[in-house]
Amino acid sequence: MLTAATQDLPWLAFGWVTTRPAMKPGGPWGLPVLLCGAWLWVSAAQPSTQAPGGQTQGAPKLQLRLAGYPRKHNEGRIEVFYSQEWGTICDDDFTLANAQVLCRQLGFVAATGWTHSAKYGKGVGRIWLDNVNCGGGEKSIEDCRSRGWGNSDCSHEEDAGVVCQDERLPGFVDSNVIETEQNQLEEFRLRPVVSHAKRPLPVTEGIVEVRHRGSWAQICDEGWSSRNSRVVCGMLGFPAEKKVNRNFYKLWGARQQLNVRLHSVACAGPEVHLSLCSWEFYKGNASGACRGGMPAVVSCLPGPLFAPGGSGGGLQKRKRQPQQAQQQQRVRLKGGAKPGEGRVEVLKDGVWGTVCDDRWGLASASVVCRELGFGSAKEALTGARMGQGMGQIHLNEVQCLGSEKSLWNCPSRNITQEDCKHSEDAAVRCNVPYMGYETKIRLSGGRSPFEGRIEVLLGPGRNGSQRWGLVCGDGWGTLEAMVACRQLGLGFANHGLQETWYWDASNVTEMVLSGVKCTGHEMTLSHCAHHSTVSCRKTGTRFAAGVICSETASDLLLHAPLVQETAYIEDRPLHMLYCAAEENCLSSSAQNANWPYGHRRLLRFSSQIHNNGRADFRPKAGRHSWVWHECHGHYHSMDIFTHYDLLTPNGTKVAEGHKASFCLEDTECEEEVGKRYECANFGEQGITVGCWDLYRHDIDCQWIDITDVKAGNYILQVVINPRQEVAESDFTNNAMKCNCKYDGHRIWVHSCHIGDALSEEANRRFEQYPGQLNNQIV
Repeated sequence: MLTAATQDLPWLAFGWVTTRPAMKPGGPWGLPVLLCGAWLWVSAAQPSTQAPGGQTQGAPKLQLRLAGYPRKHNEGRIEVFYSQEWGTICDDDFTLANAQVLCRQLGFVAATGWTHSAKYGKGVGRIWLDNVNCGGGEKSIEDCRSRGWGNSDCSHEEDAGVVCQDERLPGFVDSNVIETEQNQLEEFRLRPVVSHAKRPLPVTEGIVEVRHRGSWAQICDEGWSSRNSRVVCGMLGFPAEKKVNRNFYKLWGARQQLNVRLHSVACAGPEVHLSLCSWEFYKGNASGACRGGMPAVVSCLPGPLFAPGGSGGGLQKRKRQPQQAQQQQRVRLKGGAKPGEGRVEVLKDGVWGTVCDDRWGLASASVVCRELGFGSAKEALTGARMGQGMGQIHLNEVQCLGSEKSLWNCPSRNITQEDCKHSEDAAVRCNVPYMGYETKIRLSGGRSPFEGRIEVLLGPGRNGSQRWGLVCGDGWGTLEAMVACRQLGLGFANHGLQETWYWDASNVTEMVLSGVKCTGHEMTLSHCAHHSTVSCRKTGTRFAAGVICSETASDLLLHAPLVQETAYIEDRPLHMLYCAAEENCLSSSAQNANWPYGHRRLLRFSSQIHNNGRADFRPKAGRHSWVWHECHGHYHSMDIFTHYDLLTPNGTKVAEGHKASFCLEDTECEEEVGKRYECANFGEQGITVGCWDLYRHDIDCQWIDITDVKAGNYILQVVINPRQEVAESDFTNNAMKCNCKYDGHRIWVHSCHIGDALSEEANRRFEQYPGQLNNQIV
């Protein structure tokens, strides 16, 4: 989490926060990372004897503390000291009201969230409380109903955690600070001293320094191993370490006044954080410390996305090696807003599938992160926190040691349908190198930090100074807004705005960037295509680009098997197609037909569109601008919601159709998910997370007009949200393709799949499909 800035780099903090000095602009090196801290605990006078209803009576003090990793000082696994033993609380029936009570007991003003499934790691010892049910106003967790002390059917994989508002209760005295120790590590950084190491970000080589008692100190390299370097590099977002020229640093150190405070660091290598290794402080006067060694130096290898001259322009691109063909990765991340985060998907038998979160932990997550070119894992996420996948679940109960080269090298269990559902898809957040992208962009004029007019920092110019300027709104859309929100660190794009007259609150008036065109995968606007010279049709500040960002987004997917199961041909009389013709659902040759005589040949099928994201899918236009269609008697909230195309194997379009959003509503939902949208009585339109909208094969425009199509082999393609008018977390899964053979009378549709569901090789085989000789589809 970025907290403050030095001259060149902000201070990057991970792990546990302790009482610490105010941050000051430091030297030109900083990349400090928080290492460790002590327990946060409080004592509150509470009763001890169990009473009916889960309440207690008596007088000893109840102690609470926050524990686990990685976390900040105001969050963590909740632990309770009862009957002379520390224990945890099970997440069964846990609510925000429970978290409110616990955070107040810990001395914070309120709770902002809670966590389940041992997000901060599994505790040890007893599980003291289960099925806790607080109203929110109780003074102590003991006042809440539960199954009683020590009565639980949970494992430590279900340990609950809390996230408290980072504000202390006024006058809270009892343990109102995080317990501190003398032997405490607060932060660390890589301090580059070699001239070539002072190149642009990321910092990959330097002396490892630890912040100790308000100043920076070095670590003695006696006994320092490559395993220690691996852990440091992982925390900084790098997948691996490399050898370093110690002789240069030894000469450099001889000319410096050093402050070596730490020694005997010993890591095994798989640790995700240096605080999990063993280490010691020098005691007393450290002037004679480390006489047999020198300050520890680390050099890291950046992943492909962050290597100089690499593929930093896109999250899903990889630099092509001309002499050595790259093999396709067998692991990928989907549904994340930032580089290094997302739902874990693995490739098996040419088909992508997800990983079940049973026993999913930091060691396995770190293997995924390093395999993909990032550092160690910050978080191992469970419960489909990055959205649900579709299709197969390939792996379950993955248990890596942390040293494996690939997730496929880790022990796992074969999956069965009863084991897992996509609501249990595993995800990760990885450590990534600090690149400083967010310092080159800002928002102004918005009502909240998540919206505003975009201003970008350019320079240095001819006079050597940098300047802020605006982005021209011409052609600005959802994809460009996605990149801007990613660069800002604000998650996903909700809207990309071409006019921002209502946010005219800044003295920045110059347009400095125009013609911005992004693919949506870039990490910064500077990686997108744009005009070399500013050329903006409307130069007033009201026409500057703006964004509204969101921490979550929807994600629409088409249920491919249903298309395959329901496809058929119908010869429909023209006198039944007047409404369809009015809405341009027939091919252009229909205009020359002998209405109302004759017919049109239609390829019909059903489509079931799921929202597997983390936010509801809502039409871009409000109901005030929906268009009423008298013929069909309904409103269109989106002019084009899906495109239907029939293509030749080489991609030439031979027939097309489109579907306006007759009505976006929740036709059906998963268990325990309630419907929120329905079209009756001019109701609100949308698709709730965990629900789907069904367009049956027998409604108007749910077809492709193939009257003029000759017999042959074709590809049926369906694209949802084709104009990308509504933001989603992932547009790569919006297309579905099928092979089909049409003999002039019948059609066979098969091999239907989401566009990104197959491996590159399987996609090539699909596109080179020679066609069916008969109707025996294997």
